[in-house]
Amino acid sequence: MTRDGRLGIGIIGAGRVGPVIGAALAGAGHAVTGITSGSDDDRAAAVLPGVPVLDALEVVRRSELVIVAVPHDELPGLVSGIAELDGWQMGQLVLHTDPAYGIEVLRPAAARGAIPLAVHPAIAFTGTTIDLRQLQAAFAAVTAPAAVLPIAQALAVEMGCEPVVVAEDDRAAYAEAIQTASEFSRAIVQQATGLLRGIGVENPGGYLSALVGSTVEQALRAASDPADPPLL
Repeated sequence: MTRDGRLGIGIIGAGRVGPVIGAALAGAGHAVTGITSGSDDDRAAAVLPGVPVLDALEVVRRSELVIVAVPHDELPGLVSGIAELDGWQMGQLVLHTDPAYGIEVLRPAAARGAIPLAVHPAIAFTGTTIDLRQLQAAFAAVTAPAAVLPIAQALAVEMGCEPVVVAEDDRAAYAEAIQTASEFSRAIVQQATGLLRGIGVENPGGYLSALVGSTVEQALRAASDPADPPLL
């Protein structure tokens, strides 16, 4: 870590999540040192212009904080593979963004002296700068060893989120909640818009926008304060 608290941040994973997290932290004053190539390098470059594209080991070598934002099934192998190549550094922060894993998946990095952090911002990422505005209204699940939990919470805040601590043993339940909310929301909207399209309603998504938004907002308010009766 530099003397003023700013970090050199490397990003492994150039999908929808990694570049946006990097841009959010860059907006808080950190410096992005590099990013790996991904499924849509042009989109990543639009979010992080001028950031060098490097291989994973070089990203790790250059960075004080490594953001690992790769698909769920790839995360364990990536972390252990870099460990086998002696990539992780003593005192380096390693943060992954997967909702289902806590810090146990980062054990190979921690065994080599890295500091494991798990931070999942609860938004549906588009991979564009639109997400930076969404982060400002979002919460983030944070899991970390007690001694470094304030670091993970501070990074979540710098992303724009309000941190909520989720215990290691609760990450599976947390991931199920996130998946349920995401998949059911999409499925219900697709079903309803399909019915409207079938009876000739043009722009069914636009037609339902206010209804779905207000209904979900009402349900979320009721869930946040169960003592408050739902509006009829």
